[in-house]
Amino acid sequence: MTLETAAPSHGWEMPKKFDPDDVLSRPLMANLATVTADGAPLNAPMWFIWEDAAIWLLGSTGASAVKHLERDPRCAVEIVHFDNEAGILLHLGLRGSATIEPMAPNRFKRLLHKYLGPEATWNRWFIDNVADIGHLDGRLIRLAPKSIFTNNVSFFKTGPELAWPPKP
Repeated sequence: MTLETAAPSHGWEMPKKFDPDDVLSRPLMANLATVTADGAPLNAPMWFIWEDAAIWLLGSTGASAVKHLERDPRCAVEIVHFDNEAGILLHLGLRGSATIEPMAPNRFKRLLHKYLGPEATWNRWFIDNVADIGHLDGRLIRLAPKSIFTNNVSFFKTGPELAWPPKP
């Protein structure tokens, strides 16, 4: 895996890199970009979990993202941690080829815990009717990225003094 540097077209580099694990551990939305059969891009916002050096996203046998990735596994995932009030803007990009994996209920539960908190507090209707952990059509999209791109633009309110990482 390579860590690419952010090099905007005007020739200067972002002043401070950040640890991708910080963004990957947060309950943020991941935008999965795939390629349709006619070559057009398709974006889908998804919940995710980072485990075993891969990002795991939810899918099903009938989902368009799964169908596109089965035909052409090339994809990109973009995650943004944006806090306007605090002046934080961190962008993380992951690129590579994805695989479609069988549903792993324990991994799916860890993903749900990341977004919904402790299992005892989960909305049972959502779990039974939407998440449906044990559904036979459930799949996981696995992307072990070939490259990771970070871009810290957390100076948009402060100027050259970064809002991220926070000062001790």
